[in-house]
Amino acid sequence: MPTPLSKKQQFAVLVATIMVSAMAFIDSTALNVALPALQQDLGVNGSQLLWIVNSYSLFLSALMLVGGSLGDALGRKKVFIIGILIFSASSLLCGMATSSNFLIFGRSLQGIGAALMVPGSLSIISALFPAERRGWAIGTWSMFSALTTIGGPALGGWLAGMGWWRAIFFINIPFAGIALYFLIKSVPESKNENAKKVDLTGGLLATLALAGLTYGFIEAPAQGFGAPLIWGSLGIGSISLLSFVIYQARCPNPMMPLHLFKSKVFSSTNLLTLFLYGALGGFLFFFPLNLIQVQGYPPEIAGLTMLPFGLLIALLSRWSGAWADRIGIRIPLIIGPFITGVGFLLFARPGITAGPSEFWTSFFPAILVAGAGMGITVAPLTTAVMNAVSSQYTGVASGVNNAISRTAGVLAIAILGAYALLSFENNFWAEVEPLKLSIEERQELKLEVPKLAEAKAPASFNLTQVKTVESAVTSSFVNTFQRLATVAAILAFLSSAVSLISIEGKNNKTLSR
Repeated sequence: MPTPLSKKQQFAVLVATIMVSAMAFIDSTALNVALPALQQDLGVNGSQLLWIVNSYSLFLSALMLVGGSLGDALGRKKVFIIGILIFSASSLLCGMATSSNFLIFGRSLQGIGAALMVPGSLSIISALFPAERRGWAIGTWSMFSALTTIGGPALGGWLAGMGWWRAIFFINIPFAGIALYFLIKSVPESKNENAKKVDLTGGLLATLALAGLTYGFIEAPAQGFGAPLIWGSLGIGSISLLSFVIYQARCPNPMMPLHLFKSKVFSSTNLLTLFLYGALGGFLFFFPLNLIQVQGYPPEIAGLTMLPFGLLIALLSRWSGAWADRIGIRIPLIIGPFITGVGFLLFARPGITAGPSEFWTSFFPAILVAGAGMGITVAPLTTAVMNAVSSQYTGVASGVNNAISRTAGVLAIAILGAYALLSFENNFWAEVEPLKLSIEERQELKLEVPKLAEAKAPASFNLTQVKTVESAVTSSFVNTFQRLATVAAILAFLSSAVSLISIEGKNNKTLSR
């Protein structure tokens, strides 16, 4: 049993873990809204934009379970501090980036730091707070984490609108300083004396699998799926993924124990997570780009548009959790993802709008419906994952589900990003076909197309050509966005179908293991 914490130590643990969670949540949610400003400043093309987001998510997803295991084995506070130091140092690099490659490198380091840092918050709280205070502590942490998640896009939009997108990275430094101060001064060390060997091989295979698949899909539109580098990358990713599964089945201390998936409920809820969070991750990458670059929203307004979405999840989660306790998780996990899918379909309805003045009739209904659907889903899904395994595996089950949700986002951004680049390019060339461009003019324009909505007509074009290109860029991006929203809806409907088919019992309050 942990030594009882004084009130001062309890306060220190909460401040440190909340500050660190704020770093991770604000960094990931605020950056999406700032992507258009970042793209314009650094001259970033579409595939590089995908890498700026995915390089961070890739390492976090692949190494998060390893990070949690390292904390248990070597000391949670020690690994937590190392993660904070790596994350804050790489945040400085990101903020000072002068090129897309520099920024991608910094984001990769951030992902490694986050993998050591993110699992530590709940792990330290769970290890140091006694059982009778643990629920209160986790609830306090969750409340502040939700507030930073909801406020992240608004902060990112405001900073981007002021021309300060780099501050999204620099703001991590004071958060890290506060966390380190309280950790070093007042938080005791804790570790699991019976912790088993850390599965570093599993982490390496997971990283190779995600890296190979991500690179292959993101770069395929530019190089073609037949290019040796592309099919080689996809092949390495696929072989590494298969090797990961085989190794996890044979490893005595796997990072992802496959025996948990013998539970039908655990398997189906994680499949639901893969589809639903894949839809959400891919969609939320492109939505701010559509608002700011095509619909004419100022970044600070675009950052506020998703506030109702986050608030609905926060407000409905407690009610939906209680509802699931009364009637079982099957009905909420059928209805919630289905409503979310309807919301995505509503996002596919608006074409080119008049900007913020039409927000209430164009995108606001879709945000309300999708937010309500996720609000119904999140708490029952978490409950289902926790109840699907025996009590000694709840921590592992939570980590696995968290890793799958993040992996879903990585793969969705890579695959849907590749689809978006191809869709945009095909639409664009069809739109400019009437111009009968010369070979030289097509070559000039070909350099712009990968920039997606930031594509511009070359300086050598006449006024008619410029207007046609501008119209083609706008209509091609809107058409692509509508298709992506439809794909997201299909993934959400598949999530609902998984619950309908795989979770048995109309009123199953106790899940079968």
